[in-house]
Amino acid sequence: MAIRYPNGKTYIHSDKVPPKKQLNKQLTSFSKRGMSLEDDINASNQYYLVKGKAVIHKKPTPIQIVKVDYPKRSAAVIKEAYFRQASTTDYNGVYEGYYLDFEAKETKNKLSFPLKNFHDHQIVHMQQCIEQQAICFVIMRFTTSERLFLLEAVHLIEYWNNQQQDGRKSIQLKELEKSGYEMYYELSPRIPYLKVVDQLIAKLEHVDTLAIE
Repeated sequence: MAIRYPNGKTYIHSDKVPPKKQLNKQLTSFSKRGMSLEDDINASNQYYLVKGKAVIHKKPTPIQIVKVDYPKRSAAVIKEAYFRQASTTDYNGVYEGYYLDFEAKETKNKLSFPLKNFHDHQIVHMQQCIEQQAICFVIMRFTTSERLFLLEAVHLIEYWNNQQQDGRKSIQLKELEKSGYEMYYELSPRIPYLKVVDQLIAKLEHVDTLAIE
């Protein structure tokens, strides 16, 4: 039976390229159309919220406005402002009864992720969240290759502490491939990071079960 497109052309199936690879290529191509990592995560969070799966939002940045111009009565333009205090991490929320707290970073580097992208106060905040049994992590993107990783905060803190003792100033891609979780773009949600969070929750519950036994 011939299958035709709406324009009348015949659909020709090719066995040379598996459908899954075609879809992945399309998703990767789509992901490069001006979408920042923040945009992708915000879209994913909105999807999770609408579907009733999780309530996760980007934290507002505390800013003190100093000077405002009013070129029009209906519009105001901020001319001068400053941060009231150092921000912590980018996102937090609740999923399956667990508190999530995470940062999102991206780099143009191809083979390593610079630790200078993070700050002392963020590392301290992550450590404090971990001590309160939160699920804490960072989503990292290599913009050139469009590769995505979720790295647990405990590993990030280890890398951070090592650099303070004359260790490497970056996380090598090959190390991320071992200690992190690689993620792949989907249509809905854009970045399905809760799939990895499910694995982290399962690991936590397994540890709790062993502790009870």
